[in-house]
Amino acid sequence: MPGSSPIRKILIVEDAAAIADTLAIILSTRGYQVQVAYAAEKAIEVIAVWQPDLAVVDVMLPQMNGIEFSIILKDNYPACRVLLFSGQPDAGALIEEALNKGHQFPILAKPVHPDQMLHAIEGLLAPVEETRSDA
Repeated sequence: MPGSSPIRKILIVEDAAAIADTLAIILSTRGYQVQVAYAAEKAIEVIAVWQPDLAVVDVMLPQMNGIEFSIILKDNYPACRVLLFSGQPDAGALIEEALNKGHQFPILAKPVHPDQMLHAIEGLLAPVEETRSDA
């Protein structure tokens, strides 16, 4: 039944307020419930009380980077999906470090077109929705 799907919750972790806020508006207009955190430390506070279905995380964040946050998120909430995005060429070393620790996350390169971001998000959330509809 199309109207009976739960509203999907997405956490955006991005230190550039203009990017985070724009993405939040785009996702909200698509029917997602969205929370924004401008730092990984704030995102940890958010997930303690609001568990997202998916987190869109910038790799390069001040203090704790997005990879470190994503590992904490997955360790505490394994069902939450993570989509990384980055415009920094040196993010590769951080991603390699995550792989070495047994974590693999999809990543989009900035700048990313909103349609590309939406397609990636829908793809990551689709398997959960298909499983629920088959039950």
